[in-house]
Amino acid sequence: MATKVSVEDLVRSPALQLRVLAGEPGLSRPVSWAHVSELDDPTPWLLGAEVIMTTGIAIPRTAAAQRAYLERLDDAGVSALALSAQLHVPPLHAAFFDAATERGMPVLEVPLAVPFIAIAQEVAAAVQEDARQRLGAQLQVFGALRWLAAEDLDTASLFRRLERLSGYDVFACTPAGRPLLPGVPVPDPAVIPDEPDAPPTIPGGFVLPVPAPGGPAGFIVALGRDGAQPAGLAVAQHIATVAALQVAMARHDRETLRREGAETLAELLQDVLDPATARRRLARLGLEADVVLLVVRGVPDDQLRRALDDLPHLLLRRGDDHHVLGPESLCEAVASVPGVSAGVSRPFPPGESTRVAQREAGWAASRAAESGRPLVHYGEDTTGRWLPDDPWTLTALVEHVLGEVLAYDSAHGSRLVTSVRTWMERDRRTEEAASALHVHPNTLAYRLRRFSALTGRDLSSTEAFAEVWLAIRAARQLGMQD
Repeated sequence: MATKVSVEDLVRSPALQLRVLAGEPGLSRPVSWAHVSELDDPTPWLLGAEVIMTTGIAIPRTAAAQRAYLERLDDAGVSALALSAQLHVPPLHAAFFDAATERGMPVLEVPLAVPFIAIAQEVAAAVQEDARQRLGAQLQVFGALRWLAAEDLDTASLFRRLERLSGYDVFACTPAGRPLLPGVPVPDPAVIPDEPDAPPTIPGGFVLPVPAPGGPAGFIVALGRDGAQPAGLAVAQHIATVAALQVAMARHDRETLRREGAETLAELLQDVLDPATARRRLARLGLEADVVLLVVRGVPDDQLRRALDDLPHLLLRRGDDHHVLGPESLCEAVASVPGVSAGVSRPFPPGESTRVAQREAGWAASRAAESGRPLVHYGEDTTGRWLPDDPWTLTALVEHVLGEVLAYDSAHGSRLVTSVRTWMERDRRTEEAASALHVHPNTLAYRLRRFSALTGRDLSSTEAFAEVWLAIRAARQLGMQD
């Protein structure tokens, strides 16, 4: 068992002649090192369990500042504050001693005849065996790369072994607090720093960034385990390095799967895979249940990839559109991307031809762009879904049915097509449509008669009504109607 040294052990040492000024309840605190600091705030450079020694230059003069100084040290895990007698220590206020008593923070006086180096040597000698134990733990943790190669450990098993060797409970998360590594628990969000270069020491352990290109992939939190001998910052840093390697390997595997998925989706969209082969490939990529096809427009690649990162999917860019194949749960993630216009096909079994799904998703994406909605499911419009995708066919329909009235609206600044569309959308309820258009019902009735005269179609006829409605839907699909 490694040797431990406490503040009380130092006080009892005859050679050091230390006197307790305040904070006696904290004499049992363990000591890992003794260091001189004349800084007003040395805490960013501390690891915890230090004895801070000062000639008094660092001690503020006012009562409030003295109390704040002591509380900063205690919050950083300092074991004791040692003040050199007869040098630069200012008068100490009652607030300073009160804080030491309340927190159990030992304040020691060092006689002028005892050099600070004597205290440092006493601590170093006492913790030498503990240092040997830490070195042994470091050497074993450094073997983590060999375990990965020789034993093919999964991430959860690797980190459980690192926990046993290091004496820490290990947690990992992304900067947003989400899981970073499979099988490694997420820490309390309160310990995650706002900046990656924040001091590593936290109460009970360390928090360290997991390095990655472009900035930290997340953070490792190592908290000392009850009854164990934590191996120190160097080991915690190596665990963060192992985590970075695992993240890099996972990203490489994900990129490989992404490329394989894009190739598979390209073949599925071209309908060149037989059903059995398609099912095998999709199953290997984690898609075994019914899937949907999405056509996504209006978002950059990186935004869409981030939204889908944690979900099984196949992604392929074709021209300005992204095609995404996966479970229906993708829809919520896609709809959350700012500025997106996406269409979703009906669910279909893996291996089934995607010809129908492509048509459905493409139509729904156009409908989403027209309506300003982020995502539209195929089937929400029971008429427009039957229109062909071919823009030439749609244009011919619009010209044949609406050509005269569109020219009239353009020449006269009128709104005949808009008025008829609004009336049709409200199931031919004239008063309701007039209210939506902000006109008198008689005005709307005149516009309907004028429309019929220009188009040569009687809107009371079922056949004419259906033809006009399809033409209006085609005009919207072509972007000719707001």
